[in-house]
This record gives sequence, structure tokens and C-alpha cells, in this order.
Amino acid sequence: MNKPLSGHKIGFVGLGNMGRANTRHLLAAGAEVVVWNRSPGPVQEAVALGMKAAESLPALAREIGPGVICINLTTTEVVREVVFGPGGLVEGLHPQALIIDFGTTGVPETREFASRVNWVDAPVSGGQVGAEAATLTIMAGGSEENFQRALPVFQAVGKNITHMGAAGSGQVTKLANQLIVAQTIDAVAQALRMAELSGVDPALVRRALLGGFAESRILDLHGDRMVRRDFAPGGRSVLQLKDVRLMCQLAEAVGLDSPTLRNSLAQWERFVHEKGHGDLDHSGLFRLYEE
Repeated sequence: MNKPLSGHKIGFVGLGNMGRANTRHLLAAGAEVVVWNRSPGPVQEAVALGMKAAESLPALAREIGPGVICINLTTTEVVREVVFGPGGLVEGLHPQALIIDFGTTGVPETREFASRVNWVDAPVSGGQVGAEAATLTIMAGGSEENFQRALPVFQAVGKNITHMGAAGSGQVTKLANQLIVAQTIDAVAQALRMAELSGVDPALVRRALLGGFAESRILDLHGDRMVRRDFAPGGRSVLQLKDVRLMCQLAEAVGLDSPTLRNSLAQWERFVHEKGHGDLDHSGLFRLYEE
């Protein structure tokens, strides 16, 4: 069996749904995987699979030495804390170590981080389904040298891998992706609810539209969730809101005036905070129109 990462020791910080799937693929590719997570449950699961647990973030960094450390964390603030804060990776980080950030992190902050350590921003698209199947789309920013160092890791967890350019360009690309996702979820929710209120079966409407000009993965996958009212979290709405906020910050910074983006922010703020649905899947935005 091909083990392209045999002989590689890779650190991984952040064992949420995406991180757990990625570590399993790295292990299957032959890597020795050393993990750290704030809560112990996922670490115990990782150890049971054959991974090694680090006692602390600096200990993980020392264990990996000049190798690769992947992080998959929720917010820019958590990334800063885990990497550069007291007790963070930086306290044990080798000067030649490479950090791969698989999360969606602020653009200016990413550029700052990359000025301090070897860094590749590599946010992904494809959700938990793509993570489990190792078919993630990966949008990478960083120097050519660092991208090439990261590429074997990317090939173990994803399929569509693109080097977007300098540090931060991966995050810009992910925010472009999320702008489309956030507003398309809203459009699909409105369309299916309008059909339902008009007395037409929304499941049939979805089926009829698939294959036409309105077809999208969101209509296909999230439209199905909306029809079935299945909003168990894959991509949590609170994280979708976080990404929309980052989009708005980037749009303001570059001078893009977007009324639809402002409206999208208002909708997600309302859904998460006024309605209290932050832990629902982001397809659950449908409930705004149902309630």
C-alpha cells in the first residue's frame, strides 16, 4: 500500500470534525501524527487510532522540530493564542518549522503571522463530507518554497489544490467562496420556502431545478436538508457568521461596497444571536423564513 508520508512526523492542533478527519488521512498516508486539543476526548480517540498525544503546545512544537505543524482552529483570536500566546507553539517552535493553517483566519492577521514564522494559509472548502472523503478543495497562500513543503500534506487530505499566491491569498479566496456560500444558502432557503407557501412541494421544486441554471451544490445538498428539516451541524451557523464578518471587514478594507453582503451579515447575525441558532448547520437559515 502506498504510504507517501512514511518517515514524516506531523503535528496537528485542533481536533474538531475537520481536524479529526484530516489526522486520520495523514495517519493512513504513513505519517507519525502528534496531536493536541483543548478538550481531551478527541485526543483519546486519536491515541486509540495510533497517534501520539503532546502534553502541551510547546512540547508538540519541540517534538516536530523543523517539520510541519497543522492547525485547524475556529477563529483568528484562537489561532493567535495557540501559536503566539503564552504557552503557545512559539515557545517550542523550531526556526525551520512550517505551520499550515487549515482554518478561515483574518487576512491582515494571516499576513502578520507569515512575517513571523514559516506559514501557509490553507483554508478549505468541501465541509465535513469532503474532509471524511479526503476530497477537500484547498486554497493555499504562501511562498513557493513553503507551498511545496506543504503539498504532500495537502495531497493526503484534499483533491483540488491551488497555490493562490503570497501569504493571505488563500484566505482571500476562502472568503470569496464563503461570500457565495452564505448568500446562496439564503437564496435557496427563500426559494424553497416561497414554493412551500405557494402550495408547491419544495422537494419537487428542488428536483426540478437540479440540472437547470440554478443548480448548485447548495441547492443539491443543503436544499435537501431544508426539505427534510435536518439541521444537525456539519458547518455550524456561528462559524458561518464569523466568516461573513471577516468578508465584511475585507470588503471595507479594499473598498468594495456591497449592499447584498451587508444584508447577508444582518441575516446571519439575526439567525445566530436573535434566534439563538448558532449551533445549527448553516442550512438551518431556512428557519428564518419558516418562523
